[in-house]
Amino acid sequence: MTDLVSDFDFTLPPQNIADHPARPRDSARLLDVPVDGPFLDRHVRDLPGCLRAGDILVANDTAVIPAQLQAMRGDAKIGITLDRILPDGTWHALARNARRLRPGDVLAFGASPVTAQVIARGEGGDVTLRFSAEGAAFDQFLHDVGHLALPPYIARPDGPTDEDRKDYSTIFAQHRGAVAAPTAGLHFTPGLLAGLDAAGVIRQTLTLHVGAGTFLPMRSDQISAHRMHAERGTISPHAAARINAARAAGGRIVAVGTTSLRLLESATDEDGIVHPFHGETSIFIRPGYRFRAVDMLLTNFHLPRSTLFMLVCAFGGYHRMKAAYAHAIASGYRFYSYGDACLLRRTEGDLP
Repeated sequence: MTDLVSDFDFTLPPQNIADHPARPRDSARLLDVPVDGPFLDRHVRDLPGCLRAGDILVANDTAVIPAQLQAMRGDAKIGITLDRILPDGTWHALARNARRLRPGDVLAFGASPVTAQVIARGEGGDVTLRFSAEGAAFDQFLHDVGHLALPPYIARPDGPTDEDRKDYSTIFAQHRGAVAAPTAGLHFTPGLLAGLDAAGVIRQTLTLHVGAGTFLPMRSDQISAHRMHAERGTISPHAAARINAARAAGGRIVAVGTTSLRLLESATDEDGIVHPFHGETSIFIRPGYRFRAVDMLLTNFHLPRSTLFMLVCAFGGYHRMKAAYAHAIASGYRFYSYGDACLLRRTEGDLP
């Protein structure tokens, strides 16, 4: 099995990168990838016909916060991207110009009365911050001074637009805490959910707060040298029971997005039983991983040399996914957060 990041590289023409979503959302294209045979070019609105009554569709109900902040430490400008809240109420964050920060430093945010104290600084540009506000006051602070942390491939020279604030939120969003949207969920509309219900597909949500680490490239040429950033997630006892019951009755577990898949796999034992979960996961799924929970995956098209492309290669088969991505590029599918989607079946054992 390869340890080379370069084995997960491919060339993506700039015109295949989406900077706005399809409208309506479920009109996005869907590449249906069977275990074998030809690829099927569909649309996301066709999803109910691709599933069976009794299947359970599991989506991430995290909601994106305006996590990008501009701070000042004296005369020094410090860019802050919030990552995740820690159990003691402090925040793990990524900082530009982090080398200028020391524990005890206090950061100001324009005219806001809210400040943040630097508790610790890591080696990789990460810091731990304690804000002077929490709860509703902290939410209001983010609303007043924060901005969406859009991925760097969505060109917004003047910053995110009002349209982005609507577009970069899923129909499932309930629990605030994500830095980035779980983008497979962006395709769903009320009409599509009604179609899934009519087809007898069960729906369930869980919560994984996508962190700032999702934007970071792999910095090593060796896969084994990469360390995943932790993200906080929750699967309630009720959700775990419904998922287990659906599988016991013969239904397939269909993950909406890699975030749902990663949390499900983190919470599932060797017998395929999903357990309630509340905590952090830093699971790294790459070819050779043995899946315990998920049978099908709806996901967008991911960056070359990324951990997410490695995940879909682990799930759908390395050579099969390389071929599927080549087909998508040649057929004009739109890639990344605002792009199109693919529907994959679990096909393990196909290694680079």
